[in-house]
Amino acid sequence: MPPRPLEVGPAGMQAARTIEILRTERGLSQRQLADRVTAFGRPMSNTMLSRIERAQRRCDADDLVAIADALLVSPLVLLQGPTAT
Repeated sequence: MPPRPLEVGPAGMQAARTIEILRTERGLSQRQLADRVTAFGRPMSNTMLSRIERAQRRCDADDLVAIADALLVSPLVLLQGPTAT
């Protein structure tokens, strides 16, 4: 039996929403943010980022840290929401 994909939990859903909010507030396209994340050493395509934002792909700790760095916020902000800044 193939392994069942892990569902995105509440913290992942919050991070997904926050990533999209902060990205759009900064005027970045998904491709631009994915390029920034890649520049921080975590290869990411705009498709991967899109799936994270739509909560169709889990955002692991390494993704979370790289995305936060690219958005110039703490990873905690992504987990707690944009009002945590």
